[in-house]
Amino acid sequence: MNEAPASPPAVDADLEKTRRYLPWVVAVALFMQQLDSTIVNTAVPTMAESLGVASLSLKSVLTSYTIAIAVLIPLSGWLADKFGTRRVFGFAVAVFTLGSLACGLSTTLPMLVASRVLQGVGAAFMMPVGRIALLKTFPKSGILRAMNFVIIPALLGPLLGPLTGGVIVHWLPWRMIFLINIPIGILGLWLVKKHMPDHRSAQPDPLDLAGFLLFGSGVALLSWVLEIFGEHGMDPLPVAAMASVSLALIGAYFWHARRAAQPLLPVELFRLRTFRISVAGGFITRLGIAGMPFLLPLLYQLGMGFTPWQAGLLVMPQAAAAIGMKMLVQRILGRFGHRRVLIVNTLLIGGMIAAFSQVGPGTPVAVILLFSVLQGGVSALQFTAMNTLAFADTSDAEASDASTIASTAQQLSISFGIAFASLVTGAFLGGIDRSNAELLVPALHKAYLLLGTVTVASAATFLLLRPADGANVSGHGKAAA
Repeated sequence: MNEAPASPPAVDADLEKTRRYLPWVVAVALFMQQLDSTIVNTAVPTMAESLGVASLSLKSVLTSYTIAIAVLIPLSGWLADKFGTRRVFGFAVAVFTLGSLACGLSTTLPMLVASRVLQGVGAAFMMPVGRIALLKTFPKSGILRAMNFVIIPALLGPLLGPLTGGVIVHWLPWRMIFLINIPIGILGLWLVKKHMPDHRSAQPDPLDLAGFLLFGSGVALLSWVLEIFGEHGMDPLPVAAMASVSLALIGAYFWHARRAAQPLLPVELFRLRTFRISVAGGFITRLGIAGMPFLLPLLYQLGMGFTPWQAGLLVMPQAAAAIGMKMLVQRILGRFGHRRVLIVNTLLIGGMIAAFSQVGPGTPVAVILLFSVLQGGVSALQFTAMNTLAFADTSDAEASDASTIASTAQQLSISFGIAFASLVTGAFLGGIDRSNAELLVPALHKAYLLLGTVTVASAATFLLLRPADGANVSGHGKAAA
């Protein structure tokens, strides 16, 4: 009788320990992933010269990675439910680390692209499964704080990546930008073994293989069309035919999902207004934002003559401002609510992207740094607001599916955003000499204006939100009540 009360505290202690260390497990993996992405962006001109290709052609190194993620993310929820979050997350970290090693050993562009695909296989499961673990470990009222905690350490990747990448390609072989992931990956695997909870479903649904084939092939084909469009002198008719086939495959998946008993991506989640608006609005908004990390190094290095490490220094303030904003985002969302923040902030992001059309040779460094700080702050606020809104009205049982769909849409928008940025820049360049800074800079300026316009237009999607939407995660209106 006297020993009976001892059991609940032990359970609570285990849960408390998991909640204490789980964010660090996810953050280390995201740090590795984000560090890799930002280092690669800074190193694009140097890598292109080493491999003997044009800088814009190296978008295949970026898009192959994001395409692999977008195609495979739909499997992450099913894999986590069937095999457990610990095993799948550990697999993701291990594959990403091996992919980094393969990238560092690559000697040709096709080898590097194939290695980036291997990295993408690992990255496809890292964020979605990490998010699933967080959603199933923390109560809904603690989701915003947990995600903020995860993102702040992960933002050290973008903070250190540009400068680290610039220093590496300036003084060391560019392959070192991938090899530095290996010790981080080993640390991540140790943390997964020690502290990652093993959430899984007692009765996982069978894999929707038909849905995966329809959706995956449609997304891959559409992404490839965007990759080759404008880069090669292909006739418009075959390109249009392939684009039509890809859209038909994606449409066929939605038709299939409405009729399947356990679809790969359950489209009925879109009945939730907050989820639907977050995913759709976030997709369009990221189309503009995603092209900037690819275009800015081209402007700074090829257009303005900065060295890689100097260009990295110019990008670093974005991540520093993002970290600072993460410390304020809960207060901002609690004070103004998701609707007002997303509408106003989307307009600010579009304006900041367009503002880079005024940056060129002779622009004071202080102005560039100010633009970087502002862009980093508003982007961080935007991403947190969109990500937390997506889970505001989903149930615990829908956590895996919601995380999978949101992550898939996010990666698709990044892949399409890079391809779109490269496409419009190539169109503005036309047949001119791309090594001529006097001609390259005006083309990049036009691309910034177009990307900014697309982002501003995406603010209209958030007009469909209601003032109280997202209040259960932001706490908006509670003080007044």
